[in-house]
Amino acid sequence: MTDPNTNADHRETLDRDLHRFSHLETATQYVGRPMVGIGISLLFIVIAGVGAGLLFGQTPINMVVVAAAVFGAYMALNIGANDVANNMGPAVGANALTMGGAIAIAAIFESAGALIAGGDVVSTISKGIIAPETMENAQIFIWAMMAALISAALWVNLATWVGAPVSTTHSVVGGVMGAGIAAAGFAAVNWPTMGKIAASWVISPVLGGAIAAFFLAIIKWRVIYREDKIAAAKRWVPILVGIMAGAFAAYLALKGLKRIMKIDIQTALTIGLVLGIAAWLVTIPLIAKQAKGLENRNKSLKVLFGMPLVLSAALLSFAHGANDVANAVGPLAAIVHATEFGSFSAKVAIPVWVMVIGAFGISFGLFLFGPKLIRMVGSQITKLNPMRAYCVALSAAITVIVASWLGLPVSSTHIAVGGVFGVGFFREWDTSRRMKKNNHARPPELRVAPEERRRRKLVRRSHFMTIIAAWVITVPAAALLSGVIFLILNAIVG
Repeated sequence: MTDPNTNADHRETLDRDLHRFSHLETATQYVGRPMVGIGISLLFIVIAGVGAGLLFGQTPINMVVVAAAVFGAYMALNIGANDVANNMGPAVGANALTMGGAIAIAAIFESAGALIAGGDVVSTISKGIIAPETMENAQIFIWAMMAALISAALWVNLATWVGAPVSTTHSVVGGVMGAGIAAAGFAAVNWPTMGKIAASWVISPVLGGAIAAFFLAIIKWRVIYREDKIAAAKRWVPILVGIMAGAFAAYLALKGLKRIMKIDIQTALTIGLVLGIAAWLVTIPLIAKQAKGLENRNKSLKVLFGMPLVLSAALLSFAHGANDVANAVGPLAAIVHATEFGSFSAKVAIPVWVMVIGAFGISFGLFLFGPKLIRMVGSQITKLNPMRAYCVALSAAITVIVASWLGLPVSSTHIAVGGVFGVGFFREWDTSRRMKKNNHARPPELRVAPEERRRRKLVRRSHFMTIIAAWVITVPAAALLSGVIFLILNAIVG
């Protein structure tokens, strides 16, 4: 007869073993996830290189294009991992989108923006920063672009690894500038163009923050602080959706339809106005239906702002794809052109396969490595809800659209993170103002001291200083790295 105590011991041992296996399985999944991401990334990079090889054959000069395609794919992956997080972070931080939903929306709209409207800014990256006539020959120009591509990709990869939302635009522009200086001296750099680009780096976060604060002020004073919040939201949410739809329509008319017909700015604005009004009218009954039965409190407003936030996040992804794909494929397009024609003075035509590498690379990078920085931007700088996140996304979208239309390679990182800071600092100011106002109505013993009001910060100053420091160091670091890489490449090949 079997001893019951022995069976109990066996069961206890089995439970312990199963528990160990459970821990082992969890640990294996944890270790396996990044390995799977790296494996898929390497496969994408190899496919990009093989595709370029099939297109250009196996001659030595065309192997340069293969190498450039490999590094262009690597750079696109890093843009997806770092830059796109700034677009989707607010929506995820406000719990309006799940991580999976945000990644799916971003992947679709980033790719659409890159493929439909991503051509204009590429020429600014590849040709506007350094003067081609200062280069001795096409080979020197090719190595300069290659060095810029490699240095920018390495720097963004490092920043993503340490969790810093740096600007990929800064990285590429710094890389192009550093390689140009190493190749032909300081005279190679188009300093007036660099001055405009540098000015846009300062303007873009300030403008993004100001627009985000402006929209938040409208929402607070026209909706949140009203006695009947739901009625105010039913009136203002459709207006905000109309503004967003109008901006998107005008942008698409300018950028997306240019391959079919030429549309001037006046016509585009007219299209935007008409479709914006149409969106406003269509949204009125939808919001009214959604508002039925909601309680008159701030928590109910989050429901009404959910749809506008998702739409604005999609708009921002499209604009980002159109604007920042240049960071991945600009130097690659310049290399392809110089290799094919032996010239780097004519206008660069962007091959479709180059744009495809940029678009798909950004999507893969976001899917595989983006969640880390999405969480950082969405929840660790300041607390976001759907209203605040909508203001950030809409301000960033409008700023990026204007910049892309003007052909300026502004940093979407600066714009989006600037919008988060703008919302946070506005909340600090507004909270302090309201607290000070309420103090006058309270007995002296219940008033909040001025020191305590100043101590209550709604933006993490440590993150603010860290991000500003990362922004400052990116251009010189990428330029120095690019210069060194150029000298190494030139020495090896030359």
